[in-house]
Amino acid sequence: MNELIKQLLDGISNYSVLEATGVLFGLLSVLFAKRANILVFPTGIISVIIYIYLTFEAKLYADMGINGYYFVMSVYGWYYWSKKDKKKDKTPITTNSKKEWIWTIIILILSFLILYQILLQLTDSDVPLIDAVTTAIFFVGMQLMAKKKIENWIAWIIGDFISIPLYFYKGLFLTSIQFIIFFIIAIAGYISWKKTMNQGEKS
Repeated sequence: MNELIKQLLDGISNYSVLEATGVLFGLLSVLFAKRANILVFPTGIISVIIYIYLTFEAKLYADMGINGYYFVMSVYGWYYWSKKDKKKDKTPITTNSKKEWIWTIIILILSFLILYQILLQLTDSDVPLIDAVTTAIFFVGMQLMAKKKIENWIAWIIGDFISIPLYFYKGLFLTSIQFIIFFIIAIAGYISWKKTMNQGEKS
């Protein structure tokens, strides 16, 4: 236990300004997401650019790829959220239809299988299974968020929970702490979006 605490303190004392900046903008992005505020995207873009570099250095290649995907989907989400519903003057929060759920599950499984094989065969990743799992989950989570689907929070909750020990193991201690905060905010985000969606249905 003492060794674990020492490792954590050493990691925090040696953190880079770059990681701290990525964490800061990542937290801002999730807080804006909780409020369904369009600033989720510009703040998120800054964070993902930083984490493309950090995950490459940590040999988390699938996570590096997902951050590139986040960048693309953030640009798309920024555009999509800017569109306004004629009746509500903004893009509403919605839920997946049965057909959309089927596609979400298919995309989740296929992305995991493809990523796992790529990491296993073409990289020197020492955590190919868990890296592929979290990346596949976040892949569909970002897609759902860009379309303002409430189910995005379910993906973030599961992915954040798994990422906490993963990043601690890889030595990115601030990022591990960040995922603990992300996990808590994701739960609050789901509750907040659910309340907003229910209010919209009643109006």
